[in-house]
Amino acid sequence: MTHESLLDALQTTDMLEIDDLHAWHFGLDLPLVKALAAGEPGNPDALLLRVECMDGRTRREWRFTQAAVQVARFDAESGTWTLAGADGEHRLRCLDAFGGDAGEDEDEPAED
Repeated sequence: MTHESLLDALQTTDMLEIDDLHAWHFGLDLPLVKALAAGEPGNPDALLLRVECMDGRTRREWRFTQAAVQVARFDAESGTWTLAGADGEHRLRCLDAFGGDAGEDEDEPAED
């Protein structure tokens, strides 16, 4: 699914990859997201996205401002978003998690 903005993509994704590393946690500033959705300008310097992952034994964290998220560019060929952080450009890939059905197995007969 293609999204018009990185913010739209982040609101519907289950998992995130940053610079080819799987992020174990990421979060958005929800009050700021709601304000932006309501058409308010927000604050371009406000922290909007935080991403965390483990790189070997090293915990890594990235923080991105509202302005950085809003001007992120999507590359359809690689399926990644490019955005600038305090330490340079980063590539984000939004992924969907796979889920199982906790219901009955279709091949097993129903119990009466």
